[in-house]
Amino acid sequence: MKALVYEGPRTMNIREVPTPELKPDEVLIRVERVGICGSELGGYLGHNSLRKPPLIMGHEFAGVVEQLGVEVATLKQGDRVTANPLVTCGTCSYCRNGQSQLCGARALLGAHRPGAFAEFVAVPAKNVYHLPDHVSMDEGAFAEPFACAVHICRLLELAPTDRLLVYGAGPIGLFALQAAQVYGLRDIVIIDLNESRLEIARELGGIAVTGLDQLGADADAGFDAVIDAVGAEVTRSKSIQATRPGGRVVFTGLHEAESKLPVNDMIRSETWVKGAFAYSQDDFETAMKWIGQGRINLLKWIETAPLSDGGASFEKLIAGPGKVAKIILRVSEQ
Repeated sequence: MKALVYEGPRTMNIREVPTPELKPDEVLIRVERVGICGSELGGYLGHNSLRKPPLIMGHEFAGVVEQLGVEVATLKQGDRVTANPLVTCGTCSYCRNGQSQLCGARALLGAHRPGAFAEFVAVPAKNVYHLPDHVSMDEGAFAEPFACAVHICRLLELAPTDRLLVYGAGPIGLFALQAAQVYGLRDIVIIDLNESRLEIARELGGIAVTGLDQLGADADAGFDAVIDAVGAEVTRSKSIQATRPGGRVVFTGLHEAESKLPVNDMIRSETWVKGAFAYSQDDFETAMKWIGQGRINLLKWIETAPLSDGGASFEKLIAGPGKVAKIILRVSEQ
């Protein structure tokens, strides 16, 4: 099969590689659409320790079931599907208690296992979900990043009256904006330095600015909840500063490994802080449900390209794609 293989920093090429061999509990999916994740941009640049060459990346995808393992009875050939790419043991205390994303044996497609930048990908059947007929393959590829946003908002325990601040108008920030709107929030500020991304946020109903100074006195009272979807020391620190006493902060960006924080201020203000990694099975299923209900939409701001242009698409995202929320690669079409 053809695959886009990461072979070193800023080096990706189309190669002929063996089609995955199925384990008894797995299905082979013919990939139709696969999104490029921000974490993969870091891998492409050689900045992500999880992604070591040679590697087939890709974990946000949708396609059609091509082949079934001998133990699989829940799916059939030709089913339109997407998949939770976080493969876990299913038996540890975290998996049993609804926190599968914390499983010590977790393995991510496209990092620890071959991913979906290829014609075919092998996935455990328990991780595969049917796509409703009215949900497009592009929307199916949204399920994984939207599940991250669902997880963030669930951890924040959002109420409709909350004032929410989001640092970062990348895909996760934009999906978090939409997930918060499902919770009933209307007072949502999103901060980014990229004016093209801020235009998208405004069109989605957010209050989009390059800094809190643009809000004037409205920012003085502080926010009930803050999301840092960037992961830099400066945005983490600003997230704490922007939170009202007793407010909540979720750190989800993984840009920098270490950051100094005003811990004494956090203690005196009883600032509630959590990290958010990936999503649970329930979060993924919630994301699927909301996508099926038409509650989120980024289709207007995606760009598609053939798999053969994958390397060029990575370079475009790094250089600045303009008013584009995400690039999705077209792999095959039935």
